Amino acid sequence: MTKDGGRNRSPRHGSGPGSKGRGKGPWRGARGGAKGGAPARQASFLEGERVWIWGLHAASAALANPDRQIAKVLATRNAANRAGMNPEALPSHVSLVEPGELDERLPPGAVHQGIAVLAEQLEALALEDAIMRPERPLAILDQVTDPQNVGAILRSAAAFGFGGVVQQTRHAPPLGGALAKAAAGAVEIVPEIRVVNISRAIDALNDAGWLVVGLAGEGDMDLRAALSDPRPIALVLGAEGAGVRQGVAKACALLAKIPMSGAIESLNVSNAAAIAFYEASQRGSGTVHKE
Repeated sequence: MTKDGGRNRSPRHGSGPGSKGRGKGPWRGARGGAKGGAPARQASFLEGERVWIWGLHAASAALANPDRQIAKVLATRNAANRAGMNPEALPSHVSLVEPGELDERLPPGAVHQGIAVLAEQLEALALEDAIMRPERPLAILDQVTDPQNVGAILRSAAAFGFGGVVQQTRHAPPLGGALAKAAAGAVEIVPEIRVVNISRAIDALNDAGWLVVGLAGEGDMDLRAALSDPRPIALVLGAEGAGVRQGVAKACALLAKIPMSGAIESLNVSNAAAIAFYEASQRGSGTVHKE
């Protein structure tokens, strides 16, 4: 299999059976992501190629991850204790600080809980490697840019045994800062898969025998019925408001909807993701896949 965009490039082909050329209104027009489609990034949590990760759960998970290269840790004495460190015997890259020093170092409003980690970004998983693990579902985010939503989606992906989250290289926030805080450690668990073109990535999955389902309020069937198909599954979620883009929707094998009572018009994209991921985890044996 060839790679998309140098890393994950795949040849395009037809839209596949049952595909539809509709891309608006995922799960009844759920809204999410920055207004106007602009990436909701916080450049201040980036330091060169490194990212700041803050919050007790997120920072502790980063410190416990053997694949994460840590450059610096800033922590209050209390937070160091809570993170399992001995304040009297700290490594050279760990510094004890006062809460005000963290407030000054991090972006305004960062809820750091007394600890922040400066780390190298994790190496992304190649799409072709994820394809070789068909027992692990994949999530594909079509320009979902809000860090809180992406973080919550990663947290749900970790909870329900997903094998990776696919995001477009140019329209996705870095996995640090508020996103990592919202993910509560899931950044260290769920591999990130970056591709140049979402539609071509879906084509590669289709070619490999995966069933790619786009979530859309106007979908042809309920999500549970769509997931009765035994093929490996990938779920596509679009940004709130815009939904799954038309070209991406055409690449999906089918569009499915989360059935709702009608008492409320829409779901937040991260709420919709949690429901969809749970449904995917119940396929076959009805149990959540674990390592």
